[in-house]
Amino acid sequence: MQRDIYINEFGQPLGPIVENWQGATFPTPKVMEGWGCRLEPLNAAQHAADLWQAFSADSGALWSYFTAGPYASEAEFAAALAERAQQRDPQYYAIIDAASGKALGLASYLRIDPQAGSIEVGWLHFSPALQRTRLATAAMVLMMAYAFELGFRRYEWKCNNLNAPSKRAAERLGFTFEGIFRNATVSKGRSRDTAWFSIIDSEWPTLRTAYQTWLAEENFDAKGQQLRKLSEFMPAKQ
Repeated sequence: MQRDIYINEFGQPLGPIVENWQGATFPTPKVMEGWGCRLEPLNAAQHAADLWQAFSADSGALWSYFTAGPYASEAEFAAALAERAQQRDPQYYAIIDAASGKALGLASYLRIDPQAGSIEVGWLHFSPALQRTRLATAAMVLMMAYAFELGFRRYEWKCNNLNAPSKRAAERLGFTFEGIFRNATVSKGRSRDTAWFSIIDSEWPTLRTAYQTWLAEENFDAKGQQLRKLSEFMPAKQ
């Protein structure tokens, strides 16, 4: 995408002026709801049992790319959640199926930088019951909407470059791939290259329309199966 370039009095190219920039607002933990999904600020006492049960339905592969875990017991898992729930950044949310009231996954805001206008969505941990569902997409859209409502200009998604499902999810949601940071970190004793993706504020209005159209009740049959794919509503990449 071509962006405006300005030439100063020294003949040097500069980026466009951001009019009246005062920074974004740091997110205040709150309940977010829509499309059968409810995001609640993480509370171990309320969510640990449901999440332990939901994650236990997996073979264990869910933990391979997750920086923390796996956990030997529900008590150990609950203690870890209680510690995370106290943090300001990352700021954790439980993903709730509004129909059943059950917590099925985790997500967070992190690397929250209001002055730069940048925020990341991460620590994504989706149980088998949540993966590849309308609910999972709704959770991501709700978090994105709140971030842009707060004035953030850049919304990031990062993952292990070997985590193909996470990369596919980012691309499906319309994130732009920006590159790979080689030897970015060490996770569970293994070297990790990190893939970077982003959505910026100028892209949000068009993407929001695509998400809302896909998430609409009329795009799903009586069994909850999509009638048209999200890709059919997404804007073409430039």
